[in-house]
Amino acid sequence: MSALRKKFGDDYQVVTTSSSGSGFNQPPPEKKKKRQRFVDKNGRCNVQHGNLGGETSRYLSDLFTTLVDLKWRWNLFIFILTYTVAWLFMASMWWLIAYIRGDLNKAHNDKYTPCVANVYNFPSAFLFFIETEATIGYGYRYITDKCPEGIILFLFQSILGSIVDAFLIGCMFIKMSQPKKRAETLMFSEHAAISMRDGKLTLMFRVGNLRNSHMVSAQIRCKLLKSRQTPEGEFLPLDQLELDVGFSTGADQLFLVSPLTICHVIDTKSPFYDLSQRSMQTEQFEIVVILEGIVETTEGTIICFPGSLWSYRISFPRDLRCRE
Repeated sequence: MSALRKKFGDDYQVVTTSSSGSGFNQPPPEKKKKRQRFVDKNGRCNVQHGNLGGETSRYLSDLFTTLVDLKWRWNLFIFILTYTVAWLFMASMWWLIAYIRGDLNKAHNDKYTPCVANVYNFPSAFLFFIETEATIGYGYRYITDKCPEGIILFLFQSILGSIVDAFLIGCMFIKMSQPKKRAETLMFSEHAAISMRDGKLTLMFRVGNLRNSHMVSAQIRCKLLKSRQTPEGEFLPLDQLELDVGFSTGADQLFLVSPLTICHVIDTKSPFYDLSQRSMQTEQFEIVVILEGIVETTEGTIICFPGSLWSYRISFPRDLRCRE
C-alpha cells in the first residue's frame, strides 16, 4: 500500500492505492454542519437582548409573569425558600413576644397566664405557628386573651399567609396548567417538499395530532425569515414575510382529526417565485410554522413551533423541472 498526497488549493486529501492498482479508497464525506436555528423545535427563540437599560427592573415589575416563565427548578426553589423564610420570620416574632413578656421563664407556672400557652422555646413557638397557619389546631398550644400584641400579630399572620398562598400557589397552578406539553403530541413532517400539485408548483409539509382530544379553532401560519436590503440601502437582518397557506380560501383553519398536508402555492405572489432550485439550496432563510389552537380538555391556548423547515431539508422530485 502506498499513500498519495494531493493538494487542491488550500485543502489536502489523502488517498491510498494498492500495489495491484485496484483503484482508490475515497475518504468518507464530511458531515454537513448543523445550521443554527432562529426558532428551536420547542418554540424557544435563539435571541439574546443586550444593551438594555433597566432590564432587571422591568422583569421585577411584572414579577408574577417572571416567576411563571422560570424553569421548574427555580420555581420550586423560590416556592420552598419563600415559605421557609416566612415561617421562620413569624415563628421568631412569636418567640420574641414570649421572650419580652418573660413567658419563657414562667411557662411551667400554673398561676401565670402567658401570651401563648405551652411555648417554652423557639421550637415550640415554631410549632405553634405551623399549627395555626396550617389550621391543624391540636389544642395544646393556644393564644390567650391576656396578650393584645399577640392578637395583632395573629391578624398580621393571617393576612400575610393569605397573600403568600395566593401568590405562590396561583403561580404554581398556572405553570402546571400551561398547555406547552400538549405540543409534544403534535407531529410535523421531517422534511418539506416542493412538487407539482393540481398543476401548480407547491411547497408542502404535513401535520398531525396524536391525541384523540381535538384542537378547537386550530389555525396554521407560516413566516419566512430572510435578510434583505432595501432599495434605499438599509439592511434588514430578519425580515418577516407571510407565506400564504390558504388564508384567502380558509384552508389555514384546520380540523386535525387525521394528518393534513399544508400547501403553499409558489406563484407570482410567493417569495420563492424568483428562486431556482439551485438558489433555494444555497439561500439563507428559515420557514417558521406556527400552529395555534385551543386544547379541548383544558381550554388553554396552545402555540406550537415545529421549528424552521429549512433547517430540515426541502426535497425536490427528480422529474421536477425548476427554473435554472
